[in-house]
Amino acid sequence: MHKVLTYQGGCHCGNVRFEFTAEPIFEATRCNCSMCSRNDFLHIFVPHRLLTLLSDPKLLTEYRFNTGAAQHLFCSQCGVKAYYQPRSHPDCWSVNARCIDDLDIQSLQLVEFDGRHWSSARQGLVD
Repeated sequence: MHKVLTYQGGCHCGNVRFEFTAEPIFEATRCNCSMCSRNDFLHIFVPHRLLTLLSDPKLLTEYRFNTGAAQHLFCSQCGVKAYYQPRSHPDCWSVNARCIDDLDIQSLQLVEFDGRHWSSARQGLVD
């Protein structure tokens, strides 16, 4: 069993900040859906109970599309999506690995998910 670590991160301008606890992060999921590929989002799934928003939630703006199940949250100042509520993992936040402070992105193993074909790829899950 690995040691549990506390990670912090946030958006570009620093208005949106969060922290969570997890075992060391060695992999992230890369999805090719229209939203994730445009944002170059790398998913780290964090159970709701383990992530704490350190900033005012009023600094976030929301966007929903298609089924409306995913709650995409963006900093209202700089526009960065540091984390959001995916439809694929209703009990977790999806944190963008690129928004975690001091995480070595180059060392992460990337797990590919075919979100462009959601209905046939749902077993890997991301939205």
